[in-house]
This record gives sequence, structure tokens and C-alpha cells, in this order.
Amino acid sequence: MSNRAVLEVIALDAEDAVAAQAGGADRLELVTDMAADGLTPSRATFAAIREAVDIPLRVMLRVADGFAAGDIDVLVRKARELRAEGADEFVLGFLDADGNPDLVAVERLVAELDGCRWTFHRAIDRAADRDALRKSLADLPGLDTYLTAGAAAGVDEGIPTLVAEAARKGEPGYEPQILVGGGLRLDHLPELLAAGIDAVHIGGAARPTGWSGPVDAAAVREWRSVLDQ
Repeated sequence: MSNRAVLEVIALDAEDAVAAQAGGADRLELVTDMAADGLTPSRATFAAIREAVDIPLRVMLRVADGFAAGDIDVLVRKARELRAEGADEFVLGFLDADGNPDLVAVERLVAELDGCRWTFHRAIDRAADRDALRKSLADLPGLDTYLTAGAAAGVDEGIPTLVAEAARKGEPGYEPQILVGGGLRLDHLPELLAAGIDAVHIGGAARPTGWSGPVDAAAVREWRSVLDQ
């Protein structure tokens, strides 16, 4: 991949994936059930998407709405099945009842991933202490990205936090790439790019007709064009 900004697009199926790649997406996040904010897709769905496109795929590991891990045994089984199907990049992130990272769940899943690269998702935006979360996860193998809006309410509110965290790049806990998503709009990009943020994540913005419709290649292409300017 070149040094251009990373554009990650949510895909629910192979049709989405093909359109996203055609529009210039660099990577896909694979999920199902957006009514629950994105859960783990089936092994068959992953296989169909993997056959349809040749860009990297990050697969969600999440079995229930919210940020509690739920049944860790189910998560581990799903991770194992997806690994057997060829998945080698993932998305996960769990908090305990106090808003601290659920290290038991995260470490158990990371052990199952066996060195695969992974994103800690927007659970960071609900954390009791973002800095403490980053530092507690800093030594986990494979963690190379945080998907974050900077705030639970979305990018509008979170930009100051995103800019401040980007300025700490390279500090302990701040080595992973910041991948901005969650209420992200095209008009946010100039300030984010100026701050050195070089990765964005879109879902609904790639679907002009809403989540009931597919990813639109032209919508993705518009984001690609603005990022490349």
C-alpha cells in the first residue's frame, strides 16, 4: 500500500466489497447486523468477500450489542473458524462495567489471533480513561490501529481529542494508527489531515440510500478523491 491516506469502508457482503474496492477503498471492515452496530459475520460471508476482492479485510469479533465481551468462548470459536478460513486481520475491543478495558477477554482473543494485526474499535470512545486504556493495551501483539471518533457522540465533538492524540504519535500507547470513524463527514477531513491523521473509516457515508442499500462506488470515490487532494 502507498503512503496515501487509508480509506476503510464497512462491507456487509460481496456486493458491498466489490463496490468499495471499485471506489478506491484500501481496506474493508467486515460486519453483520448493523442494527446492533456491527457483529461478527459468518465464515461463509468472509469467504465470499475474500473471493470477490483482493484488498485487506478486517473482520469484526463481536457477538452482542454494546461493549461487554459477552460469551468469550463463542468469540474464541468464531475467531478460530475465521482464521481457518483465511482471515488474518481483525477488529475487537471490550470494556468492563467500569469502563476499563476487559483485559481478560481481549488477551484471550489476541492469543487466539496468534500475531494477526487488529484494530481496537470505538470502545475507546466509551472508556473511563482513554490514556490509561492505550497504555494498558500497548504491549499486546498485533494491535496497530484505534478506530475512534474522539468522543462517544461522534467526530463533531471528538476532533480536539483526535488532534491531541495525533500529536502524541510515537509515545507509549500512541504508536497505533488513528483510524477516524463515527459521524465522520467530508468537511471534517481538512482539519484531521492537517493534524497528521492518515486513516478514515466510513459506513453510512458510503451508502446514499441508507443501510438498507448497498455501498455505492461513486460515494466511496468521492471520499477517495478528497483524501488524495
